[in-house]
Amino acid sequence: MKTFGKTLAVAIVAVAFNAAANAQSVPASKVPAPVKATFMKTYPTVTKVKWEMEKGNYEAGFVSQKQETSAVFTADGKMLESEVEIKTAALPAPVLAYVKDNYKGKSIKEAAKITKTGGEVNYEAEVAGKDLLFDSTGKFIEVAKD
Repeated sequence: MKTFGKTLAVAIVAVAFNAAANAQSVPASKVPAPVKATFMKTYPTVTKVKWEMEKGNYEAGFVSQKQETSAVFTADGKMLESEVEIKTAALPAPVLAYVKDNYKGKSIKEAAKITKTGGEVNYEAEVAGKDLLFDSTGKFIEVAKD
C-alpha cells in the first residue's frame, strides 16, 4: 500500500507540474503594452480578463457576448487567434460523425470555434480528455498538442 501512495503522490505532482508548465497565470501589470492595446482595440467592452502565458504567447481569457472566449497574442501585440466556446450541436455534422465513429460511447465535453488572424476557421471538440481539431468543413486534422 505504501508503494501505491508514493506512486499516487508522484503522479499528482507530475500532473500539477504539467498544468503549470502549459499555462501560467500572468498579472495584468506584466502583460506588454502592445498586447493590452491590441486586446482593448479588439474587445473594447471587456473589463474582466485573466492573462496566461502559453507557448511563449499571451492568452486572454474572458467572457464576451455571454460566451467563454480566449484570444492569443504575441509579445509585440499581434493577435494570432481567438477561440469561442460553442454548443456541441453547432459543430459541423462531420465532427459529430467522427466522434461517434472513433470515440464510441464517449461524449463531447466542450466545443469551440477557433478563428485564426487570416480568417481560417477550425473547430475543437474535447473528447475523453483530448482536444480534437477539425477544419472549417469538419474534416479531422489532429489531436491538439499542449
